[in-house]
Amino acid sequence: MKKVTTKKILVTSAVITTLLFAVLAIHLYLVTRPKPLDPSSVAMARVDIKQDLTPEQADKISSWVTEQNGVDHVLLNRSTKILVFTFFPAKNTADAIIKNTIDQFGIKAKRFMPSEAEMKGGCPVATNSLTYKAASFIKHIF
Repeated sequence: MKKVTTKKILVTSAVITTLLFAVLAIHLYLVTRPKPLDPSSVAMARVDIKQDLTPEQADKISSWVTEQNGVDHVLLNRSTKILVFTFFPAKNTADAIIKNTIDQFGIKAKRFMPSEAEMKGGCPVATNSLTYKAASFIKHIF
């Protein structure tokens, strides 16, 4: 009788372990596969301008960037010489917008790219962060 019970427990454990492993494998596949670009996704880019700008230049640059395809919002701070804009990656790329702006106005500028350490301490509400997923889950329940 003990052999039958022990055998049932071992078979049941093996089946459960196999099923859990299969669920884990499917989950990893679904999470890590490339996803199509969501048209409603918005990204942000920063450009460090390496020269002084007059108020007229700043206004022209800001207006011109705003008119570019896919650009949502533009902020240009003359005192810090930083241009920040949000855009829809499905419509345009930050590199193309920045290159066109530099070519159009002949300014010395470079796109700001954060370091690895800065990326790790990034936005706490990014859509792929654990915090965002937990908040979304709780919102969905209630």
